[in-house]
Amino acid sequence: MRLHDFFDHHAREHPEHPCITFAGRTLSYAEAAAHSHRLARALLAEGLAPGDRFGLLSKNALEYLLFFVAGSKTGIVPVPLNYRLAPPELAYIVNDAGARLVVARGDCVAAFDSARASCPEAKTCVALDASCPGWLDYAEWTGRHPPRAPESDPARDTDDFYQMYTSGTTGRPKGALLSHRAVVLHLFQQFTMLQLPPQERVLLVAPMYHAAAALTALGALVAGSTAVIHEDFVPQAVVRALSEEGITRTTLVPAMIQACLVAVPDVAERRYDALRLIVYGASPIAADVLRRALEVFRCDFAQGYGMTETTAALTFLSPEDHRRALAGRPELLLSAGRPLPGTQVRVVRADGTDAAVGEVGEIAGRGDQLMRGYWNLPEASAEALRDGWMFTGDAGTLDAEGYLYLSDRVKDMIVSGGENVYPREVENVLFAHPAVADVAVIGVPDPKWGEAVKAIVVLRPGAAATPEALLAHCRSQLGGYKCPRSVDFVDALPRNPSGKVLKKDLREKYWVGQSRRVS
Repeated sequence: MRLHDFFDHHAREHPEHPCITFAGRTLSYAEAAAHSHRLARALLAEGLAPGDRFGLLSKNALEYLLFFVAGSKTGIVPVPLNYRLAPPELAYIVNDAGARLVVARGDCVAAFDSARASCPEAKTCVALDASCPGWLDYAEWTGRHPPRAPESDPARDTDDFYQMYTSGTTGRPKGALLSHRAVVLHLFQQFTMLQLPPQERVLLVAPMYHAAAALTALGALVAGSTAVIHEDFVPQAVVRALSEEGITRTTLVPAMIQACLVAVPDVAERRYDALRLIVYGASPIAADVLRRALEVFRCDFAQGYGMTETTAALTFLSPEDHRRALAGRPELLLSAGRPLPGTQVRVVRADGTDAAVGEVGEIAGRGDQLMRGYWNLPEASAEALRDGWMFTGDAGTLDAEGYLYLSDRVKDMIVSGGENVYPREVENVLFAHPAVADVAVIGVPDPKWGEAVKAIVVLRPGAAATPEALLAHCRSQLGGYKCPRSVDFVDALPRNPSGKVLKKDLREKYWVGQSRRVS
């Protein structure tokens, strides 16, 4: 089964049901289907064939979701692009994917124009919302074609549905290949775990280049629900939607939940009669924030743990688990939950054997939701996928009831405000500064973002640089969320006999008093 099989079913059986709402505009399933047909034909008319890639560079928008549907119908593979990346980072991903067409919207048009000269294969560029020199106008581009499904339907459920990039410790992003089968089966795993009813009103505010946000959006279409899309996260707009627009479910990161509670003065006075479930992920939620959120929103909460390579989640801390935690098992709030249906999770020692209950090891998962591999990276794919198991790079433990607890990161990844930051990538930029002799980037606790990026720098003899100068250097090369929030200067970095920086030693003083080394 493929995404568009479900979408077409709902367009046939419930044509007038609202499908997508964005910026005051609503499309019924019949209208969304007509748009997706035009879009599919437009992609094919550009000479794209099944298996070809195209880039999506935009904040959340109505058309963003339709491109996923059109890709499903044609076998042409969407590559969601993080609009917060700097132009050189965008160029690398577009070139690595071999994207022949790029779609952009708003400020992203200018951002890609800065990278376009470095992307020779991306010969066709489509602007969603404005007429821009050198760009096709989306409305005119799609309007040339009839609102009928393409004659051919080439995609198989084992084919790639989308290619989503996730960085690695080498600092180069890797394209995770997610098949139709992986995505659809993972949606039904979540529907089963969370007992989700059909035809909900699902609020989407997290960026759809993220695995969890994309899956939430696609799940709305598979279930015949209404996707209520916000371009960006604005706490006041989110609270208003939850209380006034009949929203039944949304997915947020904990920092978003906290912002809604803190930044909206009347959040506790409002009613949320339709709201049934808030799913959060990317980091655990603080117990006091969760208790306050439960008091205010009066709905269930669930937490997902996973990664782009697992479509979205391996485990869930279910609504019932949250109720257990608040009824006398508070330690469960530190857990990432238990495996989804059809999913197995192991904690593995360095020698490949299973760790004992409570023993720390690397977390590995197996299930139909795993990626097929990394795009054009057979060695990295073989390292991550071993005997059918995805090795996550996270360290953790399993308890006697099968609850998973994260304790550290094997790969040193930092999660700041729900965004993955890979230290090596930031270090490479800092090494290019003429005053920097040595550098290590680590995550330190942050009450708002969970973790903040910190650079620990050794200056060259006789050289001088201020923290502000190094931060400005990073901002010129990296997306803002990757840039360090602080810089410490030291005389030397601690290293082991083989020369590897002992980041655990560097982190230690910042994490004193914390129960675990992730936040």
